[in-house]
Amino acid sequence: MVPYPLAMADIEFILNVEHIDRDIFRGPVVESNLQRTFGGQVAAQTLVAATKTVGNEYQVHSLHGYFVAPGRSTEPTVFMVDRIRDGRSFCSRQVKAVQDGQAIFVMQASFHRKGDQGISHQDRMRAVPDPESIVMDTSSMHHTTKALLEEWSEWDIRVVPSDQFQHNPYTPSQQVVWFRSKAKLPDDDTFHVCTLTYMSDMTLLQSALVPHQDAQVQEASLDHALWFLRPFRADDWLLYDQVSPSADSGRALTQGKIFDRQGNLVAVVTQEGLARSLKPGTKAIPLTTLT
Repeated sequence: MVPYPLAMADIEFILNVEHIDRDIFRGPVVESNLQRTFGGQVAAQTLVAATKTVGNEYQVHSLHGYFVAPGRSTEPTVFMVDRIRDGRSFCSRQVKAVQDGQAIFVMQASFHRKGDQGISHQDRMRAVPDPESIVMDTSSMHHTTKALLEEWSEWDIRVVPSDQFQHNPYTPSQQVVWFRSKAKLPDDDTFHVCTLTYMSDMTLLQSALVPHQDAQVQEASLDHALWFLRPFRADDWLLYDQVSPSADSGRALTQGKIFDRQGNLVAVVTQEGLARSLKPGTKAIPLTTLT
């Protein structure tokens, strides 16, 4: 399988998971500045594989995944789907992402039949400046952060300055980010859900470093959970309201609420990541190149 040129890689190519056999799929190789496959890419492709085994009358409402080994960005990944349950209201799938016979990611996803009715409420979106008013200043950013932004060049990412939103005094670390796909995406709800799965791993772990600007830590996603609550488009502006309730013992817990521009809460994310103090010779994020 031929790698996609780095400058041309887009989410439509990334999510083009190939059907190999019944319940077996393969993702494309996407050239990357990262030596390890971006966690959002693995999670999104895994979800694509799961959705291909579920009828159109169901939509994914939650996923829970563990990054059990680092993936290699220069190799394709095979996805093996286990059909745990097919019920009238809910379907469950378990998917194992494999490289060279070794699992690198394991996901469980649950699908809900469309059309159910019930109670409704949601948290309010934090008051923040419009995304158009925010200009990203990368001059003082660490080289690894700049490299990640280059890796995510297909996305418009704008971190809201800390002095331009009201802080929760009971949360030690918080960050607010506007983001969207720069490209127009297909009119397919499932495609936007899988795209947001990719996006949800962007910038979240960095929210744990807000009160530790000078800390040198090794970063990696350990697990990822995502709940899809309301319809949205990933090519419209979404607000990612991120907090880190705790960091200790080399791990950081992060949480995020994702709102559309109208203030609708569309998704909630929880992730624990590695935040281990760097040892001599260890890189914060393994890169093939340094920016």
